[in-house]
Amino acid sequence: MHDTGAIIAAIAMAIAAGMIGCFAVMRRMALASDAISHVALPGIGVALALGIHPLFGAVAMLAFGALTIWALERRTRIATETIVGVVFSAALAIGSLLSSGDDLIEALFGGRGPVGPGELAFGVAAALAITGFVWWSRNRLVLALVSPEIAMTAGIRVARLDLWFLEAFALTIALGLHYLGVLLMGSMIIIPAATAKRLARNLSGMLAWATAVAVASTALGTGLAIATARPPGPVIVCVATAMFVLSLVTRRA
Repeated sequence: MHDTGAIIAAIAMAIAAGMIGCFAVMRRMALASDAISHVALPGIGVALALGIHPLFGAVAMLAFGALTIWALERRTRIATETIVGVVFSAALAIGSLLSSGDDLIEALFGGRGPVGPGELAFGVAAALAITGFVWWSRNRLVLALVSPEIAMTAGIRVARLDLWFLEAFALTIALGLHYLGVLLMGSMIIIPAATAKRLARNLSGMLAWATAVAVASTALGTGLAIATARPPGPVIVCVATAMFVLSLVTRRA
């Protein structure tokens, strides 16, 4: 992960993760983020079998998984975390069957390989789209979270907004699979947002803090990973965790 393109893509991913993570924390989706990331495994396995880039297989499967979770929740009224658990278990089993050896290890924990022009362009464009969606929809997302009934009377299509949020959430996970893998990407969404929640006084502050922590964790973690010849994913998450612990101490002080 030494090339400039990889660093740019990682920073773009961090910005998107910080933004979307704030609402994931407010919606109590901390555990769901980790589970949803496993939905990418079957897509990665199919992509590798067909000889196409794993990112695009992961994106397709995550988008389908988010749509499935949304549709089942609307039709069955089962709690989101229960549906996510079912989808996660099935995806993990299928993905384990379709992937093996080094491919499975890299899918689970990420890698440090170069980023091609197509992957870079897709990552930056997707990060911009996610950031724009969260920023322009932030008030509607908050209102729908506090009171869906009031949101509907205000003309907000809550069901469609929920679908767009889940798809943006799934796309954010896909952006980080190259660096953090299936097992760690959920942490990158939740930890910066949890840190920001400790430090911020309002929603705008929380979005700013979460983005700053995510970017700082990614930049510092990448530098440490290169210096110590370690995989970047675990190092990035450790740095983010250290920042969260520091926020606890700072808040108490």
